[in-house]
Amino acid sequence: MEDVLDLYAEDYDEKHPTVGFDETSKQLIAESRQPAPARRGKVERFDYEYERRGVRNLFMICEPKRGWRHVEVTEQRTMQDFARQMRWLVDEAFPEAERVRVVLDNLNTHRAASLYETFAPDEARRILRKLEFHYTPKHGIMLPEIRATG
Repeated sequence: MEDVLDLYAEDYDEKHPTVGFDETSKQLIAESRQPAPARRGKVERFDYEYERRGVRNLFMICEPKRGWRHVEVTEQRTMQDFARQMRWLVDEAFPEAERVRVVLDNLNTHRAASLYETFAPDEARRILRKLEFHYTPKHGIMLPEIRATG
């Protein structure tokens, strides 16, 4: 854990940005009935029933010290999807960085091998030369969760 905490304690360095990377899945739903329209003194009302429309993955990347974030929606969360996110990170998000330090969890796809499974060896190596992976402890979380209360 100290490794990750030390990264977050460092001053901002645009040549060596520290970003958090995570993913989650979200269910896609649609209304199965038309909502009851709002009336004077009443808000629009929705029925509890819904129609399931599948699931999508959300890749989330944030650089807290710069106040920057990025979300990418994909159909799946495969090794290839992870590898494409890492290529985007070095080529598009931080092309001027010497090295991008990525804080991520220990999911089985979060490995250098994912890049070699996806790209030609020269391309995988090019991308990996600009990445530095820092893993959170097992059963740890990258950033505190925010829960709604009420």
